[in-house]
Amino acid sequence: MAIQQKDEQGNETLFEGFASYCGVFVLALFAFGFVFQNFEIPSGSMLNTILIGDHVLADRITFSSHSAWTPFLHYRQVRRGDVVVFLKPNEPNLTLVKRVVGIPGDRVHLQGGVVYLNGKPQNEPLAAKASFYLPYRDDFPNVPASDGMDITATWANELPSHIQAGDLVVPPGRYFMMGDNRPNSLDSRFWGFVPQENILGRPLFVYWSFEQPEQEEEQVSAGDRAKSYLDIVEHFFTRTRWSRTFHPIR
Repeated sequence: MAIQQKDEQGNETLFEGFASYCGVFVLALFAFGFVFQNFEIPSGSMLNTILIGDHVLADRITFSSHSAWTPFLHYRQVRRGDVVVFLKPNEPNLTLVKRVVGIPGDRVHLQGGVVYLNGKPQNEPLAAKASFYLPYRDDFPNVPASDGMDITATWANELPSHIQAGDLVVPPGRYFMMGDNRPNSLDSRFWGFVPQENILGRPLFVYWSFEQPEQEEEQVSAGDRAKSYLDIVEHFFTRTRWSRTFHPIR
């Protein structure tokens, strides 16, 4: 078999240079296909931890099932306080980001907007406080949902079966999620627990942030996306939040 040699000056041949670039490209595809994934944040449910228009890079490995084929990778269980990216229950095409408040076996309730976990009030400096009182939202789960509450029918029927002595008990393999912008977050209070298999990863940092208005959760049309891209091109330099580049998410 012929072996490609370097030239007399020790410089890389054209073939060697091409092979090096191909190797880097393959590694990049592997990393972004299996290890990392990028997400755009369209809503303000996690203000001020994550802003509308933040583009985040998420780690897809840490919360995945342990594999004997990759013992060098870091795996761990989801913990209280983790910020996670996941598929919304019963809406597999909708990706959300929230904070884990309750893990399997935890007993959760809210009193006056304060989260009580296993009977103890939680000090949550990152959670926004409401300027007005809504019974279902702020005294969950002991106040029935009233008209105007955006609670799914499936969760409304399931919720009573998980309440014990005034607490919502998180079942095995499920997690209770809430947004840091508590007064304006459609979270587990409104659509239920997140199954372990729905969790996609853990956002690590903001790689780019662009000022833009809040978008609806539903998928926008191709025309709306085209307008959004044109808006980005036109205002890239003036509306990019440069100070948030590489901002860590905790």
